[in-house]
Amino acid sequence: VKTLQVAADTRRAWIGAVASWETVGQLQRAQATADAASELAEKLGETGAMTKGAQAREHVFVAELAGETAKARLAARLAKEDLTRLMGLWGSDLDYQVPNSLPPLPKSVVRRDTIEAEALRNRIDLQVAKLELEATAKSYGLTEATRYVTDLEILTGLETEREIEDGDKKVDTTGFAELEFAIPIFDTGKARMRKAELAYMRAANQLAEKAVNVRSESRSAYEAYRSNFDIARHYRNNVVPLRTKVEEESLLTYNGMISNTFELLTDTRDKINSILLSVNAKRDFWLAEANLAPAIYGGGASATSAETEVASASESSGGGGH
Repeated sequence: VKTLQVAADTRRAWIGAVASWETVGQLQRAQATADAASELAEKLGETGAMTKGAQAREHVFVAELAGETAKARLAARLAKEDLTRLMGLWGSDLDYQVPNSLPPLPKSVVRRDTIEAEALRNRIDLQVAKLELEATAKSYGLTEATRYVTDLEILTGLETEREIEDGDKKVDTTGFAELEFAIPIFDTGKARMRKAELAYMRAANQLAEKAVNVRSESRSAYEAYRSNFDIARHYRNNVVPLRTKVEEESLLTYNGMISNTFELLTDTRDKINSILLSVNAKRDFWLAEANLAPAIYGGGASATSAETEVASASESSGGGGH
């Protein structure tokens, strides 16, 4: 389980680091555009074609963007350092690179309609807990189960008995049989075994609670996976293209002296924010995708909220990585 946890944490750290560098790349591209606009504003000011107030707006935009880029670069370096710690690298091994951007979104999500059943079958921590329950039964000398109930029946108190008849289990079949997690119950009716049976039932209730939690975690992981895909696709297909169109139209009207500098700056800033939100959305999708396997096989889910903004990023966006 610990190995699965480290593997899952490492993959999430890689996604976070790459997304951070991608953010830096986007900010640096915006910085180059802002620098050019600032130089133009200065020249226009020298000719008297632009007021000092308009020039100041250009210059403060460049200054703020430089601060955001520096902050993003720091966040990216720290994100890469988190990845380095998880991989246990030091010395000459520190000279590794991560890509400048995350992979593009897939064309569609993978359907996992049976993810709850998959998790019940494959979760390592659940299998370990079940083995521990069996060991508890053996330690108390409880060897023959009198009936079987599911995790949900134990926690709700609604037991559908599965009596042992002539050595065979009588199992009630339902439409949700594939989602059941059966737990053996020992009820000998012997007073001397009562203490052992109560101790076993405490352990059985703990196992049932874990099984219910596994169900919930798997459903949540799949819901996050599907929803984050829709959100990231929306930003990619709708928000960013529309912001780009608005900025292009604003630039045309600005060049034609129809709109003013402030409107152009506002549209440019809005486009930058939309691009960064798009990067965040893509990162959240890949984090959700990375959380699917831990939900099914074990290893723990990410503590990072999908709402958290991406830690910005690092140096140049050109080149192969950082």
